[in-house]
Amino acid sequence: MANKSKIILGIDPGTLVMGYGLILAEGKKVSLIEMDVLKLSKHKDHYERLQLIHASVGDLIKAHKPDCFAIEAPFFGKNVQSMLKLGRAQGVAIATAMHAGLPVTEYSPKKVKQSVTGNGNADKEQVWLMLQRILKITSRPDYFDATDALAVAVCHFYQESNPLAGLTKSKGWEQFLQQHPERIVR
Repeated sequence: MANKSKIILGIDPGTLVMGYGLILAEGKKVSLIEMDVLKLSKHKDHYERLQLIHASVGDLIKAHKPDCFAIEAPFFGKNVQSMLKLGRAQGVAIATAMHAGLPVTEYSPKKVKQSVTGNGNADKEQVWLMLQRILKITSRPDYFDATDALAVAVCHFYQESNPLAGLTKSKGWEQFLQQHPERIVR
């Protein structure tokens, strides 16, 4: 990703409120493009909400032309029906991004928090405070769903910036050396 600019779209899926965040990555620097939420609660029909997610994610992709799409994986709760609805919302967002030809990456909430704050158990306020520092944001959004989505985009930036990100422990170094033979000192 050296010196190449890239737009990353991050999504915090939801059935009542869906957050989104867009960042511009230029080399090792990131800046905020936009963050907001899509309010779905006024639509009572679940299928209408899914259609709105599809249309809204499609509109974001058309307007900003992101290079990649990152989404937060739903956490596992006790209410099975809520989990099914959340999974559908996430699936619609992913399918919309894939249909647009974007590479999709999914991150667990713990991974997002770890990447942004250094603490996988950080609360939403801690994540927001760190995002303020990283992206030099002064205004506070009305919904943490927007900052959660922004955190997903920043997490993706950090994961792509780290040459060892995503490598498994069993073959991590071997794979890294195969991909970067210029790093071998003889």
